Parts: sequence; C-alpha cells; structure tokens
Amino acid sequence: MQLLDTTLRDGSYVINFQFSAEDTRLIAAELDRAGIELIEVGHGVGMGATEKGHGIARESDETYMKAAAAVVKKAKWGMFCIPGVAELDQLDLAADLGMGFVRVGVSVDNVDFGQPFIAKAKKLGLYVATNFMKSYTRPPEVFADTAKRAADMGADVVYVVDSAGNMTPPEMRAYIEAVRAVTKVPIGIHAHNNLGLANANALEAMRLDCAIIDVSLQGMGRCTGNTVTEEFVAILDRLGHAHDYDLFRLMDVAETLVRPRLSIIGHDTVDLVCGLAGFHSSYMSVIRDACLAFNVDPRRLILEVCQVTKADAPWQLVEEKARAIAAEDRRNGYRHRFPLRHYFGHEQDGLS
Repeated sequence: MQLLDTTLRDGSYVINFQFSAEDTRLIAAELDRAGIELIEVGHGVGMGATEKGHGIARESDETYMKAAAAVVKKAKWGMFCIPGVAELDQLDLAADLGMGFVRVGVSVDNVDFGQPFIAKAKKLGLYVATNFMKSYTRPPEVFADTAKRAADMGADVVYVVDSAGNMTPPEMRAYIEAVRAVTKVPIGIHAHNNLGLANANALEAMRLDCAIIDVSLQGMGRCTGNTVTEEFVAILDRLGHAHDYDLFRLMDVAETLVRPRLSIIGHDTVDLVCGLAGFHSSYMSVIRDACLAFNVDPRRLILEVCQVTKADAPWQLVEEKARAIAAEDRRNGYRHRFPLRHYFGHEQDGLS
C-alpha cells in the first residue's frame, strides 16, 4: 500500500486554486521527508484547467511542476488530467520536467476518451492511474468491466472514486471485489468525507490490499474533503500496522501550513445531503439557481434530483423538481428555514 497525498491538488479547491509555487515547494518537501510515496500538485481540475476556464490558478501548470520537481527527492510527484481539459502535448512537458505519475480522470461511461492519454503517458514512461470519477453512478459489475478495459489499455492502476462521499465501507468493498473478480490490475481509492466515512473507507481499502489510498492534510479537499493524511497514519499506528511515515512531521505540516488556510468551521448540511444522495458538488450552481428562483431548500431539491439521476443535474429536471417542491410548500403552508441568502451569498427579496 502507498499513500497519495492530494493536498496540493484536490485541496486547492478550498482556496480557489491559489496555492503558490512557494506553498507547493514547502508542503511537497515536507510530505516527501515524511515518507509519502506519491504527491499530487497543480490545479484542482488538472492540467490545462486555467486555460479552459475552470478557475484561474495562481500559478501555471509549468510553475507547479517545476516547484515540485525542485524539492521532491524520494517520492513521485504527479498531476491530474481530464481529457478535453488537458491536451496530449502537456504530457511531454510534464515528462521533461521529471513528473513520475499522471492520473487520467474519466467517467465510467467514457473510458475510451482516456485511451490516447494512457497510451501517451505510458510511452513517456509515466506511472498511469485511471480515475473513474463518480464511480458510484454505475453498479459494481458495470464499473468492474470498465476498469478492466482501462487496464487493457495499459493503466497501471484503476481508481474507485467516491466523488460525492456517499459510499459506505460495504459498498467500497463491493466495488473493489468486483474489480478483483475480472482483472488483476492494482486498485486505488479516492474517498470524500460527506458522510464522515472517508477514513473508514480508506481502512476498508487497506484491509482489501488496495495499492494506493488517497489522503490529504487536514482532509483538505473539494466539498467536505478527503481521507485525512495524519489521521490515517495515526490509525495505522493504532492498529500496529508497520509503515515508514513520520506522523509527527505530517502533523506539524498539517498544523502549520494547512490548517491556517481552513476557514470553514462545523459541518455543512448541504454537503451532508450530497453524501446521502450521491450528488456531485460540481452541479451545485444549477441547484443554487433553482433555489434562488423558486425559494426552495437545496437539501430537499438535491434529494429529489438524485432519485432520478446521480450522474448529472440537467436544468430541465432541476427546474421541474424545484417548481414541484415550491408548489407543495405553498399547499402545505410550509416555509423552509434554510438560509439561502447567506449560503449562496445572494440578496433577493422574499427569501427566507
């Protein structure tokens, strides 16, 4: 088992992609010294994201690459790559600068989009993971067949990705065992913490001998974040599981370089419902627009939408559900208590 720390990539969502080159050098160096084997850096959406309009990162991809390359001595450093956001020639620059791995992000339904990137990365000598974003939107058996296809394309490892943080340990086990039944490809897991189960799912993956477990310092990551690096290593200690990670170095870098950046206190109940329903936070702008237009509780709207689909949030469906909720509330004389103006940062008359 290896740990992949994604603080400097997934964690960048929390600060609007504003990690600096110096942040990258400082945090990556400490992770390297603490024994973390794989360190992911760059824009949260991956290579090419700034140019494709997915939020403007503080630094260019090349700057992040050079920052990691300057300080990572023992570990491999790498970046995320979504075909259509990233371009194939960006892999050449990454390989030239010493990148050790790349993770190709695709959905279960479009694994073929990743094939050119897998082939190019393998040709360049990179370790290649295929990350199946929103893995839970398809049953384990369907997911397993797709994972086998990625392995046949040359992926070194395939990832079960709990993008909405809605999987329980038995569900995580089902996906891992389904993959094991059809291919010998190593398995990685990327867990989010909407239901507070990221560490538990990571522990289940470890028990099932998964090859890579994603973690982040302080759990810093999109939505409610990820499996917590320092907590998971402490769990390994508690279990008497042999490892070479420096827990106190990890705790120190988490405390001094990461925790001061975290401004949200308490638990976001919208994120909780995203985990309950299996709703991916990338669709939240559609929910926001409908809630502000029809004055409905986003938590209820998310649950209604996900009863129809967890793979998308088309405006027509979201609007239809919002109108129905608003009409039902009027009939029942109900006024929800969710603070829409505060949560969405929007002033509009008549909102509760």
